[in-house]
Amino acid sequence: MSSTFLVALGSNRRHHLYGLPRDVVHAAMEELSALGTVTARSPVISSAPMGAARRRFANAAALIESEYDPESMLAGLKWLESEFGRRGSRRWGDRVLDLDIVLWSGGVWRSRALTIPHQSFRERGFVLTPASAIAPDWRDPVSGQNVRQLKARLTRKATLPR
Repeated sequence: MSSTFLVALGSNRRHHLYGLPRDVVHAAMEELSALGTVTARSPVISSAPMGAARRRFANAAALIESEYDPESMLAGLKWLESEFGRRGSRRWGDRVLDLDIVLWSGGVWRSRALTIPHQSFRERGFVLTPASAIAPDWRDPVSGQNVRQLKARLTRKATLPR
């Protein structure tokens, strides 16, 4: 049985073959086809670093139709990260490639290794902006809001006076 995954992509380090982070993200979007059929790719955006990271990120999102279950998809994404040269890095540090499962057509998934929906995606414009370009009507199974509504809520929150 086929499932759809919304995957977030990010990079803020050059790659020896692909070059700048934006080009790394474009290359990774093509390589996702090793895990299933990529049915949509968002534009690549630029975002500010978080946590320990020092460089700006290139971010995007992709929809993948796959026969994989969530844990197998996670293993495939980790394999792809390592193929791009990612090694163990500190949380929110600089990285060649970061791939995260944000949403899954099966709804909620919880295991020791993986939680779907991604725990922080509702507060991350660098995830919601690309996701809203390719899956604006996809509903978050936890909040009941769709990606477009979550993005609008986050945008309003960011513009409120403090």
